[in-house]
Amino acid sequence: MAHVELSLSEVFVPAAQASTEPECDNFDRWSSTVTNADEPCLLIDADTNVVAISTATCRLLSLGEPDAVIGLPLLSGGLRLLDFTANRNELTQQEIDKIPPLLALSSGRLARGLLRVQAATPKAPVCTVDAISTAVFTDDAVAGSLTFFSPV
Repeated sequence: MAHVELSLSEVFVPAAQASTEPECDNFDRWSSTVTNADEPCLLIDADTNVVAISTATCRLLSLGEPDAVIGLPLLSGGLRLLDFTANRNELTQQEIDKIPPLLALSSGRLARGLLRVQAATPKAPVCTVDAISTAVFTDDAVAGSLTFFSPV
């Protein structure tokens, strides 16, 4: 017959050590993570400016180098968002407001959707991606959105 014994003891809580690293908020941590990520991901602030973008995202969307994109508005002319019709028309402003990175900003919630994207360079390929975005909070307020992309 098996024997089971239960004992209760005090929880061990390690002493806090003084950190030598400067304080950094949630948004700064995500920025660092996105910059160094191997996966296609993007971080925008509440004003829709690109704060961080991975090299994989730049490759996937034919955007060049990350330094050329950081600081610019997400839709400043570097990207064309296209509908899924055969004509590949650009999205209207009403449709653009519903893309996952912007919807996560406005709703403060998770957003997901397919995007047809083309870099605004001559003869850039059209790319369809699955985009999953979440709001990033600082001090209980939406400070931006984090988006992960997967080619379809």
